Amino acid sequence: MTGPSPSHADGPASELEKLRRRVAALSGKRDEAEARLQALLTSLLPLDDLLADTRRRVGALHEARSARETASAAAALGGQIEAAHLMLRGEFARYDVSPMKVVGRAADPAEMLVVGTHPHPTRPNGTVLREQVTGFRRGSATLRPAHVVVSVPGPAPEPVPEPVPEPVAQATSGRAQPRRTTRSQRRLPRKSSAGRARRSRRS
Repeated sequence: MTGPSPSHADGPASELEKLRRRVAALSGKRDEAEARLQALLTSLLPLDDLLADTRRRVGALHEARSARETASAAAALGGQIEAAHLMLRGEFARYDVSPMKVVGRAADPAEMLVVGTHPHPTRPNGTVLREQVTGFRRGSATLRPAHVVVSVPGPAPEPVPEPVPEPVAQATSGRAQPRRTTRSQRRLPRKSSAGRARRSRRS
């Protein structure tokens, strides 16, 4: 009695082992991705708390009854917004996401989208003057291109003067002012002495 040949015995077992290893690797990647997603969502919860508190402070700004209360609420609101921005950028950094620094560089179509031009007397043509939308990288890859305004040859345009506001008429009190009449419209009462003088001449 002869047993199965080694080639037939080892072949199916070897393929099954490869399949098991592949399934284990995919399962490990899935668990890793799930853990990263869980960590990301957990890290964003404090940001949600901060934004909710910021919304409350906006309500306090609208309800302020004096200039001092308004200034205090506005300062607190600005601090809240800055804290939320720093918190979000910190979470981006944990996942290797960073904002691009493109101002002053030549426009690169691989990571920038030119949305406007502006004359500049000294900057080379195509130099990024400002960002309208911040670009981001994840590692070395472009996560979102920056929307930029670039320079073109030409003199800088003259600054547009700000319009001078028209003087606002001062509000009058609720009491209506009497309307002034002309001299011809006035009817002065006759003096009684003049009437007596005419009666004496008739008599």
